[in-house]
Amino acid sequence: EENVWKLCSLVQENCPSSELLKCFCVFISNDCRQIPLWHQKASKNAERLVIWDYHVIFVYHDGKNTLVYDLDTELSFPCTLKEYAAACIGDETILRDEYKRLLRVISASEFLHTFASDRSHMLDDRNQWLAPPPEYPPIKCPNTNNNIQEFISMDKTIRHGEVFNLQEFLHKFNIHLCGMK
Repeated sequence: EENVWKLCSLVQENCPSSELLKCFCVFISNDCRQIPLWHQKASKNAERLVIWDYHVIFVYHDGKNTLVYDLDTELSFPCTLKEYAAACIGDETILRDEYKRLLRVISASEFLHTFASDRSHMLDDRNQWLAPPPEYPPIKCPNTNNNIQEFISMDKTIRHGEVFNLQEFLHKFNIHLCGMK
């Protein structure tokens, strides 16, 4: 999430304002907080499968092309959403219900202005870091120091962005994959 926030910030600082309108932050999770993604660098198995509690990607959509920027995938950086959906997300019909993904799509501008994390989700039960935190300060917004759980949640009543199932998400970005449901 912080890498995607930094990428949104980089676009805002270095590109015409019209480019930020083409950028989105996408949180992938579900109510069980168990989402399978394939072709992940962190995987130790042959299928390159990881079960994350949530995952965050950056999506750039210019009306014709849709690109995914994911630092955790083995796919190219960036890759097309069509390639990402086929290789990393896969066909929902093969999954048990508790593994089906939902996707919270937030405009880059909204994400930059509303997201905050004190990094407490990166601590274990003994208050030890699960992984070294970034060296830069935590991301804050005017109203809170920590609202990451609102973004990870797939509760459609939470005000950040919009929550889609996989088919709705692909439709939003004009992606049609044969056999993927």
